[in-house]
Amino acid sequence: MFESVPPTGYGGTERVVSYLTETLVELGHDVTLYASGDSRTAARLVSVIERSLRLDERRPDPLVWHTMLMDRLWEEASQFDVIHFHTDVIHLPMARRCPGACITTLHGRMDLPDLGALYRHFASVPLVSVSMSQRAPISWANWFATVHHGLPDSLYSLHAQPGEYFAFLGRIAPEKRLDRAIEIAKACDTPLLIAAKVDPVDEHYFKTSIAPLLDHPLIKFIGEIDDAAKNEFLGRARALLMPIDWPEPFGLVMIEAFACGTPVLAYGHGSVPEIVEHGVNGFVVHDQHQAIAAAREIPRLGRQNCRKSFERCFTARTMAEAYLSVYRQLLDRHPVRPQ
Repeated sequence: MFESVPPTGYGGTERVVSYLTETLVELGHDVTLYASGDSRTAARLVSVIERSLRLDERRPDPLVWHTMLMDRLWEEASQFDVIHFHTDVIHLPMARRCPGACITTLHGRMDLPDLGALYRHFASVPLVSVSMSQRAPISWANWFATVHHGLPDSLYSLHAQPGEYFAFLGRIAPEKRLDRAIEIAKACDTPLLIAAKVDPVDEHYFKTSIAPLLDHPLIKFIGEIDDAAKNEFLGRARALLMPIDWPEPFGLVMIEAFACGTPVLAYGHGSVPEIVEHGVNGFVVHDQHQAIAAAREIPRLGRQNCRKSFERCFTARTMAEAYLSVYRQLLDRHPVRPQ
């Protein structure tokens, strides 16, 4: 509920939930979505608050409203064949006691210090990872499947001819390393367009570490953009720069770029080596020397290859069918059916 489903701007988890929900409805399934009241869906929508928490000027307490949403779900839990959670950890006591089939997709990093104790305590709750690398810090946990994210195949279009700029898209935070992207662009004498949001927790970092780097003729800060603007922004880019410095659980922006035919240049942390085929739809690098050299080689990558890798592996239909397989396996293990 931090963002609507789908979000109006940045919001990776909510965007994936929307793609999955709408594709399941298209495939003929009866779906109920528990989300903020400003969400847009063909499914049945259940909400306890009229708008997403981030956009509500009253600054409501997230814990309060998520607790109320979980209670509303529990009232109706017996109606569903499968309950699929995307709510981090707040639902875990409910999921452990649910008489029917429940599954949890984890969207965040798993290397935080207290998560080991948490998932040992809730060891009976089956989990889905969004990449194999995401599992590594708690590889012993109750992993049921890995399902990569997917996008509607018509959401973005192939741009066969790129423009003359690199793109940075997402969130400005220390682990995203926009400073590295700026260095790469300058070294290649290529403009860098930055479409990103700054969360309140990262405002000091932005002002002290990033803002001074923006005063350069090659660097242009655009701010947060929506899906409608992404197609042109990513599609006209020579490459997406993603020089991250953290164990990225998935990185939705990579497959958004592929859908536009745009190669990805990324540091090889987290899921990156699973998503980027080095030398085919992008380059995987490990330091700035490699990154700058690879950036200069971007023109030799075929943009058709990027789009083909998206169509082969990362569509919403592929994701939904993988989750349907998960649901069927869960139902085989849980003979209890709704009344």
